[in-house]
Amino acid sequence: MIGRAGPARHIPGMSDSMLVFDRAAVRARRDRAAAGYAGFSFLKQEVAARLADRLDGINRRFPLALDLGSHDGALAAALAGRNGIERVIAADLSPAMADAARAAGHPALALDEEALPFAAGSLDLVASCLSLHWVNDLPGTFLQIRQALKPDGLFLAAMLGGTTLVELREVMAQAEIDVEGGMSPRLSPFADVRDAGGLLQRAGFALPVVDSDWLTVTYDNALALMRDLRGMGETNAHLERRKGFTKRATLLRAAELYQERFAGPDGRIPATFQVLYLAGWVPDAATQQKPLKPGSAAARLAEALGGVEVSTGVKPN
Repeated sequence: MIGRAGPARHIPGMSDSMLVFDRAAVRARRDRAAAGYAGFSFLKQEVAARLADRLDGINRRFPLALDLGSHDGALAAALAGRNGIERVIAADLSPAMADAARAAGHPALALDEEALPFAAGSLDLVASCLSLHWVNDLPGTFLQIRQALKPDGLFLAAMLGGTTLVELREVMAQAEIDVEGGMSPRLSPFADVRDAGGLLQRAGFALPVVDSDWLTVTYDNALALMRDLRGMGETNAHLERRKGFTKRATLLRAAELYQERFAGPDGRIPATFQVLYLAGWVPDAATQQKPLKPGSAAARLAEALGGVEVSTGVKPN
């Protein structure tokens, strides 16, 4: 699924066990998709709008924002003018995608999400839409994002979650077993809600919030779905993937299984995308609220609920 072409970057302190994705392949797939991306950007457009809407309830100005993993700048466009945002910089691993964002009127640059070039405390908002699922070192990237943000700066992201394309995973695995006698990594591993929340805390973000939503897109057949994934630049970039083209017989068997197992009454098949929404703030002692100390409540919970308090016999420390 989801600069210049080159070897996957190895960040100091990153263990080899974190190297799951071929970043050069991710870049190449996006470069290839850039010219026709407008015809396949429906998912990005929808999620970008939903992510930007999450700023509506926040009473805070963000003069300088970064759209990290921008593709053609859909999120940058959705953010413009909200919450006092004066400038949005679009940034993507793919130089061709950065060019597309620049052509759409956004300041843009090509960069690697795993090696951010921004000065500490230089950004008010970092937002990312459907790109971080291709990052090998998410803990390191989250830490770099926090360092690039000003105190009380906001990190807001949408990334694909663990049940994304669960139908396609199932049928591709079975098709490879049926046709080729074994299976290889065909679709990327994704984070879940608990993973994402833990990563925000580990990176030092305050008030972390993670929730998820599911979007279902229907297709005439599995081959149409695979065509869209290619047009999005979201085809397989797993380091352990089989190199070369997938056998035609395997693809046809997968399409057959997809139809048998998942087609609705109208004959169309569903493709499920789980989207995780993440939010975290850079700590700022001067402005952010802090949780009350244990035992400092002015009223008892039992009174508020109209119940009776029963002692456990354990005294608090």
